[in-house]
Amino acid sequence: MNIIKNHAVKLLALALIVIGCIMGVQGCDANSANLRFAQISDVHLSTFEQDTSYKVLTSTQELLDDAISQVNKTPDVDFVMFTGDMINKPLKNELMCFIKHANMLTSPWYAIYGNHDVAYGGELSKQMFFDIINGHNKNFCYRTPYYSFTPKKGYKVIALDTIIDSKRTSQGEVSEEELSWLKDELDNSKGDVVIIFTHVPVVEPFPSESHRLLNSYEVKLLLKKYDNPIIVCSGHYHATRIFQESNVLYICTPSMVTYPNAFRIINVSPRMNKVLVDVYLKETNLKAIQTKAKNKLVHGALLYGSEQDRTATYELPKKRDRNQYYSD
Repeated sequence: MNIIKNHAVKLLALALIVIGCIMGVQGCDANSANLRFAQISDVHLSTFEQDTSYKVLTSTQELLDDAISQVNKTPDVDFVMFTGDMINKPLKNELMCFIKHANMLTSPWYAIYGNHDVAYGGELSKQMFFDIINGHNKNFCYRTPYYSFTPKKGYKVIALDTIIDSKRTSQGEVSEEELSWLKDELDNSKGDVVIIFTHVPVVEPFPSESHRLLNSYEVKLLLKKYDNPIIVCSGHYHATRIFQESNVLYICTPSMVTYPNAFRIINVSPRMNKVLVDVYLKETNLKAIQTKAKNKLVHGALLYGSEQDRTATYELPKKRDRNQYYSD
């Protein structure tokens, strides 16, 4: 009997060890599957301009360095994405100055341009913009207006071109060719968490006829065809807003050059049947500059957003209910 009992105890102990190992592996896999990134938008770096009625242009380099310092102190940041308007005037020297600051990041950084970076009639074309960054950023190897990459298994990052450079405008558009490319990317990423970066938002944080994406309806319609978690991060409006439509989360990030002088840290954590997205608003530590920027605005609260727009956790289903109604 003692022999049988001892054998049973050994089997139980072995089973517990196996279960512990399995749980440990799952825990490690879950941890390694997390993705953490920073989104910094609308820096509007300037080396020579004075402040405007709402932009603290004389402080842009300080504000950028503060954001970079905060990101560098944040553990396990997989990458940083600048979502346009890195510079206030489309000049090569301004872009080179921006790159000098951005290269102080300890995480890989990427960028898409905004309407201030490649404005109509400016010194920088879209091709020149990418060529310059490509030549001075060891982690950047893209020379096309839109591109994608895989930062970690289970994720696809898609960077879109929403800038119209054929005329002077703050409106945006995604070309038919780019929409077709986007569809191919999404078709090939149905098992991934997809993170899309744009300068001009697909969903407006507030109405602005002069800043909107002209074919936003078509882009939204395309995204609605997919069941996997999709996160769309944008800037342009300098506003803090978040909208969720089932498995699609639209994140509008504020500007560094205007109040609230902030950026985002976003952590994505896959679970069994859902994905958790923790969104953090990181305000500048330069409080005197932030107060100065706030005092320039009559409606600062419009750009600051609600608490849910600033720091919150969102759940995205891995497969949505096809019978659920989705508004246009």
